[in-house]
Amino acid sequence: MDAAYLIKQEAYRLGFSYIGISKAAFLEDEAPRLDDWLQRHYNGQMSYMANHFDKRLDPRLLVEGAKSVVSLLYNYYTPHTQTDPSAPKISRYAYGVDYHFVVKNKLKELLHFIQTNIGEVSGRCFVDSAPVMERAWAKKSGIGWIGKNSLLITPKSGSFFFLAELIIDLDLPPDSPIKDYCGTCTRCIDACPTNAILPNKTVDGSRCISYFTIELKEAIPNNMAGMFDNWMFGCDTCQTVCPWNRFATPHNEPQFNPHPNLLNMTAKEWTEITEDVFQTLFKQSAVKRTKFAGLKRNITFLEKKKSFF
Repeated sequence: MDAAYLIKQEAYRLGFSYIGISKAAFLEDEAPRLDDWLQRHYNGQMSYMANHFDKRLDPRLLVEGAKSVVSLLYNYYTPHTQTDPSAPKISRYAYGVDYHFVVKNKLKELLHFIQTNIGEVSGRCFVDSAPVMERAWAKKSGIGWIGKNSLLITPKSGSFFFLAELIIDLDLPPDSPIKDYCGTCTRCIDACPTNAILPNKTVDGSRCISYFTIELKEAIPNNMAGMFDNWMFGCDTCQTVCPWNRFATPHNEPQFNPHPNLLNMTAKEWTEITEDVFQTLFKQSAVKRTKFAGLKRNITFLEKKKSFF
């Protein structure tokens, strides 16, 4: 108990909003769900999602001797949005410095703290960069439940969080899952511009706007024209309409603040964006993942009229 308490207090000090602990074991309930999701090709061209099936379900295959999975949430919510309502939209998570770097550095600090103050502990840090079922572990640890949009929702702060994990060989007392509070609400399902949110908390990734604007490397299919609700990188629609996000509070991470010019870009400026401007605006941003050519492709695609659904 003392070790768990020390870890949680240090995590809060480092800026994490929530932390929960699970016993490292096989995710028995997730196995058939993952298999079905892949069999239905909901991963689209994200072929990496089909890799390391066993490792996704068992953290002991990722970290030798793993005994605990420590799940953490890091807030990225901001009430600030783009000033030109007609400008192509960018997801809030990509406003500032790439979260992979920011959160990973804090995780490394936490692991160092554990090794320095608790004892000889081995483990690995994960921030959306390895075959780890982050939401399943966060749910298991009791820091939230999985909403109908498949995102983790916390009862006090909503869902605008980055998820991260420490998988370590330290045996810690596990926390307990909490109740699902989505109830009969279907706002996220009803609001999804591409009807990607399906029943049973399943998202058809091959229809998600984030998939098309970030993951897909080839041309966006013409039959999706007019369906993106002006999103050029990612999509926040299902989170924006979620009633639980009325409790979201602004983050306190300076590195997540956008470039001074980002939110004031007009629709015309986005259409005429040059590679130099792209490099300036997104110097350390997650938007770099789609590259300049990819962002230009997305902006050009938004100008197409809807052909058919």
